[in-house]
Amino acid sequence: MPVVDVGVDELESMRLNILEKLSQGEAAQKMGVHQSTFQRTLRMGLEKVTDALVNGKSIFLEGGEVNMPGGDGTGPDGTGPTGARGQGRRGGGNRPGRGAAAPQNCRCPSCGHLEPHQPGVPCSQAKCPECGSQMVRG
Repeated sequence: MPVVDVGVDELESMRLNILEKLSQGEAAQKMGVHQSTFQRTLRMGLEKVTDALVNGKSIFLEGGEVNMPGGDGTGPDGTGPTGARGQGRRGGGNRPGRGAAAPQNCRCPSCGHLEPHQPGVPCSQAKCPECGSQMVRG
């Protein structure tokens, strides 16, 4: 099954704008990024999720460990709508970013071939060198 990789920054931008109903300016400020960066991140996330829903693709959340306590919509750090760190992708804090998790592989779902995952490059963009199928994370 084809996979769409959604970053935690894209997920957070959708959460703030859609679920928290913050304006793009307020959400950008909360994430600690410029409004134009927030707008691009939001659009990319919405395009990816829409592609997955319309075209029957899996959604893979990438970018490190994400803790959503109780699944109550309080965000990746669980502090709620008024206490989020707002650090964005590169802003620091103690949330791991890309490459901070244990090393992972890209796997071919057809033949099982494994390749080391390249940080910043979604596995779904790679083709299996053995059989040519689209790779997946894991």
